[in-house]
Amino acid sequence: MISVDEARQILEANTPEGRSYSLPLTEANGLILAEDIFTGISVPPFDNSAMDGYAMNYVAGQTQWTIRGEIPAGSGVALTVKKGEAVRIFTGSPMPADTNTVIPQEDVTIEGDQLICTKQGIQKGANVRTTGSQIRQGQLLMVAGSTITPGAIGLLASTGKSQVPIYTPPLVGIIVTGNELIPPGKALKPGKIYNSNAPMLEASLQQLGVCRISTAQVSDHYAATRQMIADFIDHHDLVIISGGISVGDYDFVKSALDSLGAKTLIYKLKQRPGKPFYAGLCQNKMVFALPGNPASVLSCFNHYVKPVIKKMMGKQRVWQPDNLATLTTAVEKKKGFTFFLKGKYQNGQVEVLQGQQSFNLIAFSEANCFIELPEEVERLNAGTQVATHFLYL
Repeated sequence: MISVDEARQILEANTPEGRSYSLPLTEANGLILAEDIFTGISVPPFDNSAMDGYAMNYVAGQTQWTIRGEIPAGSGVALTVKKGEAVRIFTGSPMPADTNTVIPQEDVTIEGDQLICTKQGIQKGANVRTTGSQIRQGQLLMVAGSTITPGAIGLLASTGKSQVPIYTPPLVGIIVTGNELIPPGKALKPGKIYNSNAPMLEASLQQLGVCRISTAQVSDHYAATRQMIADFIDHHDLVIISGGISVGDYDFVKSALDSLGAKTLIYKLKQRPGKPFYAGLCQNKMVFALPGNPASVLSCFNHYVKPVIKKMMGKQRVWQPDNLATLTTAVEKKKGFTFFLKGKYQNGQVEVLQGQQSFNLIAFSEANCFIELPEEVERLNAGTQVATHFLYL
């Protein structure tokens, strides 16, 4: 067995490179940029007015001009404005040649064709957005690894970008093992239990932005298990297997993976829950085998599978805890194992919930995090700061 910290280091070093492709800008919200983006134009691309008002070639002390015409926003009309003349202009309208200042409409009066400025202290160059004052042509807009937000979409669109290179979420296959499992919704027969792991894993993947998910169930037979795993590795970027990874008479996952040439990276961890955890590489694709107990599945998914997927999607600092929080009560544990406890985080404090058994899901009705208790400690007093990992982030 290895420690949790060693497992994180191994997975960080062995996570395959995520795939990237070009996606329409309007579909990229929340995804991660795969390449640096440079602008091909300046923004604004021409000198334009920042206000509704009047444009002129302003000379200090001048207060009156002859109105020559107007330039609406979007107009491509070129007007020549002579000394002593002004033109009606609107926000975003291109500045005519030989004009340098815009006086807002509320600071003038009109008498016939004469424009009279009623405000003192007009500054030359006022209310003009010059070419490239926001972005210069060739400037770096966004660096690879940045999250594409609505604001970033607006920025990229303002430079004419319609497509962006993004990391694509992986195609994930889920295999659940067990003769005892039946789908929710069917009548429960003696000796059977409902399959809760598959829908729980699907929901967890969808929360990460993974939408291409295949799910299958396989019986506890070696040949069937091996064939199903082989098929899923061929057709997916990452495979998650639930159950069948321990050492029972009907646990065939590890031997099936070995026979397929998978390279074992991790097998068994000094942690609770989820000691019989497996991670490996097969055809340069990550394969995870999680214990069958539902709470162990969700714990192992959050601490190992989720960071790997987030890294494949271009995210950074995926192995760091989400927060530090103060324990509301004292906790005792067995030394030599890292414990991940279901917790409820609120206002900087975290409560250890009842129902910590690996088979018990009841605490997840109110849990919003896992509390990480270090391997080397046996007791943590109330008020101790502990690492927390949010369930829904």
